[in-house]
Order: sequence, then C-alpha cells, then structure tokens
Amino acid sequence: MEIEVPPDWNEEEHRSYTPADSDREMQYRTYLHESGDLRLKVAPASLDGEDHPGYTLTTTSYPGLEFAETATVRTVLTFERCGKIARRFMELFSASYDGPGSLEDALEYAHDRTCEHR
Repeated sequence: MEIEVPPDWNEEEHRSYTPADSDREMQYRTYLHESGDLRLKVAPASLDGEDHPGYTLTTTSYPGLEFAETATVRTVLTFERCGKIARRFMELFSASYDGPGSLEDALEYAHDRTCEHR
C-alpha cells in the first residue's frame, strides 16, 4: 500500500522484508517534513522492542540532532491502518505548524488527535 502524503512531506525511506521466523512480508517507512524538523516512522512494533504484532507510528522531533526526541503515537494491527493514521497525523501537523517555534505545539496537536485515548 502506498501512502499518499501531503505536499510538505516526503517519503524518506521505504523497505519491505520478510522476517526469518515468518512468511509474512513486513514494511518500514519513514517520512520527513520539508522543514527537516520532524520525522514519522511507520514500522513493525517488534523493531521498537515491542513483543506484540502490529505496526507502530513514532515521531522524532529534530532528527539527527543531539536533543532529538522520539515518541510513540500509536500501535495498531495492520500496516494499512498505521499508514492512514500517519497520513492523518501529517495533515494535522501541517495545518498547525508555523515554523520551528511552533513545532512542539503542532506536534502535540497532531499527537492528541491521532493517539489512542485511554
């Protein structure tokens, strides 16, 4: 499944692979906001040390810098569902983001509207 991204986002990396202990193909994708201030990752939950199936959407603010911060947005069962959540997150972030000074506010806005509420 191809994830259609908003104009101010770019697919940074895309990999498909089949784990040694499975015959099911897994996918891994990262997306970078045009500002370079935020990266999204859609990847199997097991890559982040989780012991359950599914895919996790994570964010990394200021990727590549020593004060970069990574946070989990949500974990769902399928890549397709995680991709839809990622697209929604990108749209919400883009609507709220107005430059580096507003990164935290835009990140919180998008996160609050796409995370799983308990």
